[in-house]
Amino acid sequence: MFFGLEFKDKKTIKELRKNQNLTAKELAGKLKLDTVDILKIDNQRLRDIEEPLRSKLIPILRGDYMDNMTWL
Repeated sequence: MFFGLEFKDKKTIKELRKNQNLTAKELAGKLKLDTVDILKIDNQRLRDIEEPLRSKLIPILRGDYMDNMTWL
C-alpha cells in the first residue's frame, strides 16, 4: 500500500484542515494568502487543486511543519 495516495484522493481541504486542527484563518496565515481564498477551495478535493497551490498545501495538511518544532 502506498501511504501518500490515500491522503490525496478522497478528502476535501476542509477535512484535512480540521484533522490538523487549523482554522481557515490559520491556514491562510501559514500560506500567506487571504482567508477568502482558503474558503473558496475548502470544499474541493486536494487532487482538484491547481499545482502551485497544491504543493504549498500538502506539507501543511500532512503536518510536516510540526517536525521542525523544538519542544522545551
